[in-house]
Amino acid sequence: AIIRELGGIPIVGNKMNSPNHSIKEKALNALNNLSVNVENQIMIRIYISQVCEDVFSGPLNSAVQLAGLRLLTNMTVTNDHQHLLDSYITDLFHVLLTGNGSTKVQVLKLLLNLSENPAMTEGLLGAQVDSSFLSLYDGHVAKEILLRVLTLFQNINNCVKTEDHLAIQPTFTKGSLFFLLYGEECAQKIRALASHHDADVKEKVVAIIPKF
Repeated sequence: AIIRELGGIPIVGNKMNSPNHSIKEKALNALNNLSVNVENQIMIRIYISQVCEDVFSGPLNSAVQLAGLRLLTNMTVTNDHQHLLDSYITDLFHVLLTGNGSTKVQVLKLLLNLSENPAMTEGLLGAQVDSSFLSLYDGHVAKEILLRVLTLFQNINNCVKTEDHLAIQPTFTKGSLFFLLYGEECAQKIRALASHHDADVKEKVVAIIPKF
């Protein structure tokens, strides 16, 4: 609060323009810490589009990309600023599929925030996502990733049910997340996970299977 009141947020925010990756990373980390305060978020939100550009155009798996993803995750814990990511959802899925384990986990944390908000459901389901996304539902996938992609499906499905989105039948194009999640291949993969060796995964699957 003191940093905000003394005009520190714009000073930190402007450091994101630095060509020095280390300074950019530290500016993102500082904004991430400041974003825990809800009043600070109102000022930090003006940087969201710039953070997204840095995250999606910068080097994959870099410290800057991870710092940006952490900031976006903090900024989307509540529904207030989630709509600012509307036009970047397809990019998020691209980074999810191409990034390493740490990047995947961070993107999934962000997607899970969005998936809990019914207002974001249509944007998530309409995102163009490569079919390799379904490989995240394979039994050999790391538990911290597998549990999150299962929760992502569960959250979206709950929102669809609550909002009756499927009854309205928005026009989802082929290649969208909708066609992947509600296709037969995904159903088979989730049913196969019912015999997974991990109890937490099994429990999550049991909660989802009745949807099929």
